[in-house]
This record gives sequence, C-alpha cells and structure tokens, in this order.
Amino acid sequence: SHCDWSSDVCSSDLYVCSNCYYHFRIPSDLYIKLLIDENNYEEFGKNITSKDPLKFKMPNKSYEEQIEVYKKRTNKNSAVTTLKGKINSNDIVLAIMDFNFIGGSMGSVVGHKIGMAIDLADKEKLPLLIITASGGARMQEGSYSLMQLAKTSSKLAKFSKNGGLYMVLLTDPTTGGISASIAMLGDVIISEPNALIGFAGPRVIKQTIGQDLPEGFQRAEFLLDKGFIDYIINRNELKENIFDAF
Repeated sequence: SHCDWSSDVCSSDLYVCSNCYYHFRIPSDLYIKLLIDENNYEEFGKNITSKDPLKFKMPNKSYEEQIEVYKKRTNKNSAVTTLKGKINSNDIVLAIMDFNFIGGSMGSVVGHKIGMAIDLADKEKLPLLIITASGGARMQEGSYSLMQLAKTSSKLAKFSKNGGLYMVLLTDPTTGGISASIAMLGDVIISEPNALIGFAGPRVIKQTIGQDLPEGFQRAEFLLDKGFIDYIINRNELKENIFDAF
C-alpha cells in the first residue's frame, strides 16, 4: 500500500510521496521539466503520427480513431517525445516514452523517432538517454511493431560501436518488447524505485512454471540485487546524480 498522490505529503511537481517514497507515473512533459536546464530544448519529430497499415479494428473503435483519442487526451502525436537539450550544462539527446499514450507501446512511429534520436546522438557525438515507460510492442501494427525492436537495437549497436554513451532510465512499467530491446542495452541502466521491469507479467510466469515467485519479483530492487540493473535513483535526486552514475 502507499499514500494517495493527492495527499499533502506528495510532491506536486515530481509525484513522489515524501512519506512512503512511492513514485507515481508521470507524463513525459514532467520528465522534461525535471531534467532539462531552464526547460530550454529543441524537440524533433513532433508532428510524426501513426498510420493504420493493417486497417486494425476493435469492437468499439478503429485504430485510427484510437490514435485521435489519445492525441487529444495527451496533447502528443505519439508515445515518445524526442529532443536535444542540456542536463547540468551537458548536451544530451533524449527520448522519453509516455505510458499515457496507448500504454507507451512501440509502433512504427515510436521506433522511427527513437531511431532519429540515436542517429542524432551518433552524428553529434552526444550522450543518449532513453526514459522507458511501456507495455511493449503495439499489437495494432502487428509485425510492423516487432520490426522496431530489431531496428532500434541495431541502431544502438552501431551507436555503441562508434563509441556513443547510452543511458537508460527504467520507469514503471517497462515490460514486453521494450524490456527485450532498448531497455536492457544501456551502458548504464538506471531505474526509479519499485518500477515494474520484465518481459511477461508475473501472473503469466507463475501460471507457466506452476511455482510461486520470489517476493518483489520483477521490481527494480529485486533486479538490482540480481545484477540486472546498475542503479536505483529517487526521482527527486535524479538530475543531480544522473551523470555520476558512470
């Protein structure tokens, strides 16, 4: 259990409870406000939006209609925001996923924009930070979504070969195809406290193997103890410590 985000012990800016330190999910704009010096940055790829290559229809609405709903709800055109700015006077390229946009799922646009961020960091010899928050690949785009996992991973491999520094911040949740690709390829892998990190959900795993799972399974602290991630940093200490992690 944890405190209500609306209680007076919860930071109005960072949505971290000062009593129990629970980290509530926040949209990508708040990470920009938290990290970027003087909120001064150059966003790119802002107007790229998803098409509907499979003409995917659900019982209540089409994929195209779903995209329009989430564009209005989040004031974003996709589930990732890509930008260039400064953190503590250090130039950096960021890609920030937003769980509020169809669960932060990776479709062709998300993969393309993350690829743009990797290419820019590679070209300008800048560090790259990706902040993940996702349920995985976007089912409405089928194999187009799965192709993005390979595309972004191969671009990161090239970036690494060229000497680029890639940092990743895992937030709640980082699951599915995202955890199986970009989330676990960082030179430095940071997580927020108690973030859910994994591929399949714990209920699916438990049903598959027929065994009870360890306490805290797939939470950041469990993965840190097993050597799967490098650091856990509290959100309200992130900016001052992010470049001390390597």
